[in-house]
Amino acid sequence: MFENDKLEKIQAGEKAYKEKLDKLTQKRPERRPEFKTDSEIVIKPVYSPSDIADFDFEDKLNFPGSYPYTRGVQPNMYRGRHWTMRQYAGFGSAEETNKRFRYLLDQGQTGLSTAFDLPTQIGYDSDHQLAKGEVGKVGVAIDSLLDMETLLDNIPLDKVSTSMTINAPAAILLAMYIAVAEKQGVSQDQIRGTIQNDVIKEYMARGTYILPPEPSMRLITDIFAYCAEHVPNWNTISISGYHIREAGATAVQEIAFTIADGLAYVKAAIDVGLDVDKFAPRLSFFFNAHLNFFEEVAKFRAARRIWAKLMKERFGAENPKSLMLRFHTQTAGVSLTAQQPDVNIMRTAYEALSAVLGGTNSLHTNSRDEALALPSEESVLIALRTQQVIGYEIGVTDTVDPLGGSFFIEKLTNDIEEKALEYIQKIDDMGGAPDAIEFMQKEIHQSAYKYQKEVESGEKVVIGVNKFQMESPPPEGLLKVDPEVGKRQKDKLEKLRSERDNDKVKTMLEDIRKAAHTTDNLLPYFVEAVKAYATLGEICGVLREEFGEYQQQIVF
Repeated sequence: MFENDKLEKIQAGEKAYKEKLDKLTQKRPERRPEFKTDSEIVIKPVYSPSDIADFDFEDKLNFPGSYPYTRGVQPNMYRGRHWTMRQYAGFGSAEETNKRFRYLLDQGQTGLSTAFDLPTQIGYDSDHQLAKGEVGKVGVAIDSLLDMETLLDNIPLDKVSTSMTINAPAAILLAMYIAVAEKQGVSQDQIRGTIQNDVIKEYMARGTYILPPEPSMRLITDIFAYCAEHVPNWNTISISGYHIREAGATAVQEIAFTIADGLAYVKAAIDVGLDVDKFAPRLSFFFNAHLNFFEEVAKFRAARRIWAKLMKERFGAENPKSLMLRFHTQTAGVSLTAQQPDVNIMRTAYEALSAVLGGTNSLHTNSRDEALALPSEESVLIALRTQQVIGYEIGVTDTVDPLGGSFFIEKLTNDIEEKALEYIQKIDDMGGAPDAIEFMQKEIHQSAYKYQKEVESGEKVVIGVNKFQMESPPPEGLLKVDPEVGKRQKDKLEKLRSERDNDKVKTMLEDIRKAAHTTDNLLPYFVEAVKAYATLGEICGVLREEFGEYQQQIVF
């Protein structure tokens, strides 16, 4: 990329600079002996063309909207339209969450993102004994189509896209969404949205799994096939690094393990006979935006490049959309502190800016009070306004990939790519992500331990926690979930079961039981069952009985 004679002059100048710097630091040492990113990538004092001397523009960078998509998946990115501003919301009952959804849409949010409570995430109805004390606590309780109808009341599903953070029972929640759309007169090919549907990362980092890997992968590929034919605008999976990062992974581990998971899903789909260019365009990803600003920007760029090359070279994908890594970003929940919670506003703003400069396709900004409670309406509004200020006021959206070409950013992108590919090769050597779960867990645990030690020693500064502490009164106006929501959900279930056609429900559940032992796609069975008001717990109960439950392996 650079002429040899010019490089030689630059390198001579760099040598003189280093000599000058060495003299200076001998008199006045720098703040730290060595500067590193969270992924242990050493950061130099300054970067120059010699750091990317062999840089191939077309292979590594190219133009936005062109392979390998390092600079973004669209030629004009945010000059065309902003990223989807999609605030994660869900608490208590479907009625309460619907109210929050409509408030956010009124404030300019451009898509919905649904948080489900723990019983819903692991396939139990609100009246199950294991649901006691958890109903509506960390998200909305959805037991049946009746709840989903309430959740989406007066929200036009042909105009608003919806993301659902749901994994093990994702196919059933998707079936409910399809059924609500039909009741609204919206056909399946008109609805837009995303289900997370990433079970491998549940085994690895998050824990809301139900079935063992083999039947779980079967459900995932059933969703791929069904949506390719019937729901073409639906993102069938959001391959999620977010929770891997929240569990303690570094930026490099986050994209390496996430992409390894993605490769496993693609392989599973191809193995059951699906055409890669039919389902791959609807794959999407979900990443974390953490506090090491430049590393995060470079991470997003490296992830797009790695995915494009692996899809092309490993699976022979030809459709450009199959090569494009489209992703949602959420700011880092683990970076929020209970101490001095207003400081979280600044943390979230910088994290969000890194996601935008890294070319995210949609974004959730965390609220200042989320280390203490589910966010209040006031805090959610500040978080949404943070995105709107970035999008409309500060000029960063006026050109595409504004940090592209920076010697530092390009070198850091290359370094992250190289380290992530080393991890992916290790995982490949183990047989792929499903066979490398314990390895990835150990790596995450070790990184989390190292990070926590650095915070406790003061090596890593966290404002308000280990530096610049101050006494402050507890914040007021925190959101509190009504403790009666569990009782109301139980009453609703009892009423539902007394009024529905229970013989029809029994027949539908038996159909699912039989289909589980065939190669039939299970999605149509789920759609018919939820239309008859079979509950989430009843359907998941059949799957548990037929496929068994996953038993977590504890590793250290």
